[in-house]
Amino acid sequence: MQAGTFRIEATDRRARRGVLHTAHGPVRTPVFMPVGTAGSVKSLSPQDLEDIGAEIILGNTYHLYLRPGDELLARLGGLHDFSSWQGPILTDSGGFQVFSLSALRQVSDDGVAFSSHIDGSKHFFTPEGVVGIQENIGSDIMMVLDECVAHGTDFERTRIAAERTTRWAERSLRARPHPTRQLLFGIVQGGFYPGLREQSARQICDLPFDGYAIGGLSVGEPKHLLWEILASTAPLLPRERPRYLMGVGKPLDILRAIGQGVDMFDCVLPTRNARNGTLYTSQGKVAIKQARYREDTAPLDPECSCYTCRTFSRAYLRHLYVSRELLAYRLNTLHNLAFYLELIRGAREAIDQGGFAEFTAAYEAVFPDED
Repeated sequence: MQAGTFRIEATDRRARRGVLHTAHGPVRTPVFMPVGTAGSVKSLSPQDLEDIGAEIILGNTYHLYLRPGDELLARLGGLHDFSSWQGPILTDSGGFQVFSLSALRQVSDDGVAFSSHIDGSKHFFTPEGVVGIQENIGSDIMMVLDECVAHGTDFERTRIAAERTTRWAERSLRARPHPTRQLLFGIVQGGFYPGLREQSARQICDLPFDGYAIGGLSVGEPKHLLWEILASTAPLLPRERPRYLMGVGKPLDILRAIGQGVDMFDCVLPTRNARNGTLYTSQGKVAIKQARYREDTAPLDPECSCYTCRTFSRAYLRHLYVSRELLAYRLNTLHNLAFYLELIRGAREAIDQGGFAEFTAAYEAVFPDED
């Protein structure tokens, strides 16, 4: 199947199950993408990711550009060969770093001037240059350079950023080589102003991208605002293309966004929380450092079949964590990602069976604090 082909195979109200074809294989949607910012999902090997059923991972253009360098990656066969991950890869454009590293950059219509967080060296990102960097990386899905603003940004500043994002999207498309097997996604911005969101969505969706993302959410806003913006924006995105909600990743958030018709997700939450000792289970969250697990010989999650749960007790996982053993990071990360990927598999099955609302309700009962 040609790269870029997206087919919806089942629906349950707004929720959809489909398949997106890429140069490195098909991706079943809904999908959660483990975050491998610098070309590695922290503490896990590509084999670990395959074993738990990961289909696509995410890398970051900004970080890979700085280290090891996109030109080096191109000489060494791209990120797939360099990292020995042969499944699909999506690369963010570095747009979020424009937001999160605001003290180190200056934004203009031309692009973004920034100082490296590593050594202070000066660099300049343009929409065209970011496409070229991602070509060198060899990612299957490239994201356009965009400008994200924080919750609380005033209307005028948000309008300027959203309109700049549209102009950058147009420039990104013109810079894209033809023919290419690398897909390119546009990004809707507009902050928390419904009119700006609608304007951005219509402008971006008028452009011939392979998929469309909703950016600029989960940036410090109250949860009710996230859902209001998502509920009004998602229906504006083309039905026949994949829809990607960037950086939103609590289990219930993912399920509720699937219920709004979103197909793709990424978030550092499961891997970061694993390193902090917060683990997701079918019975709720577990803070593994707590003393009550000191002599607990039960598996972390009796309903999970991952290597961590098949092999080790809660007591041992607690010992590793409080002793700061490196194995704790690997076993915890392996489990949290296995939990997320199983959540997504369950969502796809529930959509097939017409029971997605009931599936979501079951998780609402387990994670009431995730709202």
